[in-house]
Amino acid sequence: MLTIEHLSKSYVQNGSGPTCALADVSFAVPRGAFVSLLGPSGCGKSTILQCVCGLMRPTTGRVALEGRVIVSPPPEMALIFQNAAASLFPWQTVRDNIRFVLRRKAGSPAAKAATAAGALAAVGLSDFADHYPWQLSGGMQQRAALARGLAYGADILLLDEPFASVDAQTREELEDLLATVAAEQQKTVLFVTHDIDEAVYLSDTVVVLTPPPARVAAALTIDLPRPRDQIASREERRFLDARKEIHALLRR
Repeated sequence: MLTIEHLSKSYVQNGSGPTCALADVSFAVPRGAFVSLLGPSGCGKSTILQCVCGLMRPTTGRVALEGRVIVSPPPEMALIFQNAAASLFPWQTVRDNIRFVLRRKAGSPAAKAATAAGALAAVGLSDFADHYPWQLSGGMQQRAALARGLAYGADILLLDEPFASVDAQTREELEDLLATVAAEQQKTVLFVTHDIDEAVYLSDTVVVLTPPPARVAAALTIDLPRPRDQIASREERRFLDARKEIHALLRR
């Protein structure tokens, strides 16, 4: 269980006094769950993610994993950014980008090569292992970033608007890929998005945030059967009702 407990974060900017970005944010991410953080732009979603993974210290409150307070990046987590191109080394092939995260892991070179190959196969990039990131489309770069997180062996995937910069068709393909991989490999996912439909489609729970300073407006359970379908699931009354409720929360 990943718990975010009474999290607050303030910044001091240009000597004008503290600016509060987060105000008493609390929610939980059960093991194996897919939870989305949804809110207006600039409300602090990415700040929460950085506090969760130990890259940023909260002003007050805490983040705990199985009761252990997180104060630095834990090995159980992998963070996948919005701009995959910026997070992949352009001078390394896709295969070598995957192998890079394994350099300090125990195991023989052959075992690490097998791990990298398995991660590439899971995201459908086996045939592009020897390509460089700049030779790939934006969607394929995101697949490579996801493969790197899988190869690292993290139980928890943190994703910061990873599909924001791709076209609609590619976004749907990546959504389904992520949902499939998370289910098959029993990953826990904390997913940041500002897209209501995406949050409802992917999630077990959607945590809706208020405008800054961010608070939790509601944590909605998404009662849609899995596996989900881009057409059938989005036409279900439960999907439409959840979408409508989130719209209403964001308009308050």
